[in-house]
Amino acid sequence: MKKLAARFLPLVLVAGFCSAVMAPQARAEEEKAGAAAQHAEAETPHYPLKHPKSEKWTFSGPFGHYDKTQLQRGLKVYAEVCSACHSMRLVSFRTLEDLGYSDAQVKAFAANYKVQDGPNDEGEMFERAAIPSDYFPSPYPNAQAAAAANNGAAPPDMSLLAKARGITRGFPQFIFDMFTQYQEGGPDYIHSLLTGYEEPPAGTQVPEGGHYNPYFANASSLAMPKPINDDQVTYDDGSPQTVDQYARDVSAFLMWTAEPHLEERKRTGFMVMVFLLIFTVLIYLTKKSVYANKEH
Repeated sequence: MKKLAARFLPLVLVAGFCSAVMAPQARAEEEKAGAAAQHAEAETPHYPLKHPKSEKWTFSGPFGHYDKTQLQRGLKVYAEVCSACHSMRLVSFRTLEDLGYSDAQVKAFAANYKVQDGPNDEGEMFERAAIPSDYFPSPYPNAQAAAAANNGAAPPDMSLLAKARGITRGFPQFIFDMFTQYQEGGPDYIHSLLTGYEEPPAGTQVPEGGHYNPYFANASSLAMPKPINDDQVTYDDGSPQTVDQYARDVSAFLMWTAEPHLEERKRTGFMVMVFLLIFTVLIYLTKKSVYANKEH
């Protein structure tokens, strides 16, 4: 046993010496790797680079309502600009009557679009003019064609865009939002995105085919170029024909397409709150009446 211990003792001493020598080096490498990871995390940008601006909307707050004139202008912007790339497959033409259009006006507007129908008697699909019961068609036959025509990124459908797009506001703002009933994150984001195109700052790399926009939620640039410019859409009511006004109007319109029953919901909510208040008062008075003559 003593001979065996004497044989392995030099090996144990060598292993201990190597461990003592290598331990500081390993710790130094671990600290260097940790510092590099922290530095990389500190340099990782958080998108969007700029938070969307809070705008004033007629539909905000518990008593908010849609401005139908603004929604009509937003529809005009969508039809003349956005519909070239974006679909609204969940919005039917007949719902435009809620914006103040007559049945004849809706029919005439729908007829400007072509939809696929069929099969006919020969079993073939064919195109026809849209009617009020049809939905806004996509400008592309499929998602692959849409992506191929737009630098590999298919334009999103706009039906629910104002509810699907919205930047979460951090603490403590989200606490106040519960009391103010802030639900305009989507329109705020869309407006800021449409008006936020600018030249990239020095040192910022924009990929080929990309366009710098600090309000974009997923990166510093996006495939969609600036979609609209001043005086591109003609307004008949004398409203300013600026990018800011176009963005404001189409954002309000997209809020309507995403939540067309907003006004009804708010009216119902208000009546429920009034009912609960009256009910609470009646319960309190009933309690006082029942226990008024009770001996304690």
